[in-house]
Amino acid sequence: MVPCGKGIDHMSYQMATELLERRGVTLSSIAEIVYILQSKYYQDLTEEECMSSVKSVLGKREVQYTLMTGVALDELAEKGMLPQPLQAVMEADESLYGADETLALGITGVYGMIGLTSFGYLDKVKLGVIGRLNDEPGRIHVFLDDLVAGIAAAASARIAHRHEGAKVYPHVTGTP
Repeated sequence: MVPCGKGIDHMSYQMATELLERRGVTLSSIAEIVYILQSKYYQDLTEEECMSSVKSVLGKREVQYTLMTGVALDELAEKGMLPQPLQAVMEADESLYGADETLALGITGVYGMIGLTSFGYLDKVKLGVIGRLNDEPGRIHVFLDDLVAGIAAAASARIAHRHEGAKVYPHVTGTP
């Protein structure tokens, strides 16, 4: 189901989801990561809410374009079509490269610091499909693993921002 709402380019959304699936990533695999990140804070959280949040993040055109850019670079690297030394950097998944994380951080920025901290966590622990992408032999997912982490972090942060508990500020007595 394609999300409904203003500002969603359905053609680009469809292309983005097909691009993910072509590279072995389902929306449900991203939603599972979102659920792991947020379920300990919101006991009533459902997998459907997580999926809806992932779809909402993917509905943003800048996310779609970022995804398309990163995957194109991964695919060109797999075909050996990048100029040196970039080709060697991509093949080695050089830890100091950083452009992959920079692209992914653009996705998380929409939802503030919680998106940023969740991305940092996911980048280190590599939950679910992120770890599979990172370790898949014979494939280059230098950008895709981070982009999936960025989408999951943004979807997780979106849930945190929208949750009723985030809107309640307890009255503290004794403060000026």
